[in-house]
Amino acid sequence: MSNIGHDRRGAWRAALACMVTLAVAMGLGRFAFTPMLPIMLSEGKLELAGGGLLASLNYLGYFFGAVSCAAIGIKASSMVRGGLLATAALLVGMGLLHSFIGWGVLRAAAGVMSAWVFVFASGWGLRRLAETNSPMLAGVIYTGPGIGIAMTGLLGGALGRWGSEAGWIGLGLLAVVLIAVIWRVFDDGERVGAVAGRAAASPAVAAGATGSASARSDAIWLVALYGLAGFGYIITATFLPVIARQALPGSPWPDFFWPLFGAAIIPGALIGARAPVHWDNRLLLAAAYALQALGVVFSVAWPTIGGFALGSLLLGMPFTAITLFAMREARRLRGNAAAGLIGYATASYGVGQIIGPLFAAPLAQRTGSFQLPLLVAAAALALGAVLFAVVWSKYRRSQAA
Repeated sequence: MSNIGHDRRGAWRAALACMVTLAVAMGLGRFAFTPMLPIMLSEGKLELAGGGLLASLNYLGYFFGAVSCAAIGIKASSMVRGGLLATAALLVGMGLLHSFIGWGVLRAAAGVMSAWVFVFASGWGLRRLAETNSPMLAGVIYTGPGIGIAMTGLLGGALGRWGSEAGWIGLGLLAVVLIAVIWRVFDDGERVGAVAGRAAASPAVAAGATGSASARSDAIWLVALYGLAGFGYIITATFLPVIARQALPGSPWPDFFWPLFGAAIIPGALIGARAPVHWDNRLLLAAAYALQALGVVFSVAWPTIGGFALGSLLLGMPFTAITLFAMREARRLRGNAAAGLIGYATASYGVGQIIGPLFAAPLAQRTGSFQLPLLVAAAALALGAVLFAVVWSKYRRSQAA
């Protein structure tokens, strides 16, 4: 009984530590720019097109960070700790530097760090959950980005009342405090358990043979359509406070839609992690894409407090679930050899994220509205939903035959 209790405590320690880790790396390090952007725009430090470029540099950094993970041989706990410290320093640096080139370097570096921390913390945390026989706590880990986004939304606007410099430095100091709280938990990772070794050695069951034409076709579809998700959500995720302020001038509500988006991620992650494994991932992805498309449309068709609130909820809830379902589909197709496919899918998602702000910001600056970029984003998500449903339907027909 004591061993079971110890394992349970160890599982919760790992899950909560990784949750906080992703809150810092993703919510603060990667997405703090969203609530800080309107403050920097109002101060005259940036134009909208420049803000879009800084956002894309961050996503470019995330892309390179993600694709470089396979070549890194440093142990996970060291990568996580180093990445977290760098994230805090980069946040503070945004408040200390005052040049666009400097900000661009910092945002690109923050993107690299967020990718490294996300990948290595996920691997460390999931291994610890396997060692402690608690895989159901994976959903707790992936609530971290939502918690971090909610924090940046609530605190960024408040800190920004003293100026963007104070906002960035304040978020960096918050990151330092959170890192200090979880720092020692990653010592647990030095004690590699036999359970993890056996789990890694055991072959995973994949529904399709890796070399079959059907599996290859499904893998290509997954990579291509996952990129649509990156493009479809990122315009709203980058510019939501700016879009809301344009639609609701003088209202205090625009500062709350971004934290609402983050809060919606939390139940979405928990629910997505509990989706039964026999449910088809492609159908789950189609439903998640459709929800996000609907969320984007609400901000265009119903630009009111209610429309933005509902749109934020619908965009946020499937955010982490889409990643979970895509990774699960990669493992269905490739089993324990899924790392390469996951890398390609992540790269495709990253390309979508890079293109989104570069497409949206200049167009919005010329037209004075985000309406057209948002409609294009919603169309991309809707197309992804339809195509995932088509692929699933073809699979069902082939199984019936």
